[in-house]
Amino acid sequence: MDNQATAVSKKYETLDLERQADGVLILRLNRPDRMNAFTVTMADELEEFFTSINDDDETRAIVVTGAGPAFCAGMDLRREGNVFGLDENLQPTLADMRDRLDDPAIQSGVRDTGGRVTLAIYACRKPVIAAINGAAAGVGATMTLAMDFRLAVPQSRIGFVFSRIGITPEACSSWFLPRLVGLQRALEWTYRGDLIPAQEAFDAGLLHSIHEPDALLDAACELARRITLNKSAVSVAFIRQMMMRNIGAAHPIEAHEVDSLAMFYTSVGDGKRGVRAFLEKTAPEFTSKASMMPSFYEEWVARR
Repeated sequence: MDNQATAVSKKYETLDLERQADGVLILRLNRPDRMNAFTVTMADELEEFFTSINDDDETRAIVVTGAGPAFCAGMDLRREGNVFGLDENLQPTLADMRDRLDDPAIQSGVRDTGGRVTLAIYACRKPVIAAINGAAAGVGATMTLAMDFRLAVPQSRIGFVFSRIGITPEACSSWFLPRLVGLQRALEWTYRGDLIPAQEAFDAGLLHSIHEPDALLDAACELARRITLNKSAVSVAFIRQMMMRNIGAAHPIEAHEVDSLAMFYTSVGDGKRGVRAFLEKTAPEFTSKASMMPSFYEEWVARR
């Protein structure tokens, strides 16, 4: 497979990709004339990108930001018919969601588009950093919750505004948000539906840091380099998935099962190289690739 062509070189309608040094890739939501408002096309392209980037070993981390002065103003409400792209002729049930999730009718007519994106980000083997350069409302806020870190500018406003337009939190945010800021804060923010100032979001633990506009992207890229440069790509992939998934495990034995296998397979690969470099006081030369995970990995991540 030509990983570079499938993951990075493809031309997208709503996204712009810019490769940086040291394996950092900047992804810009690219509808600046509409404050990067979210569309079904953008959802499809983000889902495809975050799935295919797993096979691009040149990319070590992704920084997501917005073109122009906004990050993402939420769903574009100008669409004819159902503005969320859903098929109002259907009457879906929980059984449909359990048994037919990938059925084309359910995939395109029922499934929450933001949820498809956050699930792809959640499954990504590369760290993902949000550089929130302005307004982030609705799905513009919730899509960042599956990312590793959120950096913002002082002018940023983050809005979980669903109650104001008569809908519910989406993009799996009822799973992510309470884990990030606690149940009481998550309830308050989603009940209120207000635009939350950057400082309030930082104080609650939602934001990693706040930067002036001309320093935001550099700070996000520097963080991306700091967490991936001279690190094993397989180790980073496991760390990300183990932290994301095991926080929701019912019992620590589930973490122990995967810890044991991950330790076993990394110890006979990049682990040997890392230990040797430590003992010899040299820089490690890791060779494992996140596109080639141990055989148990796919079975593990397929669990719900």
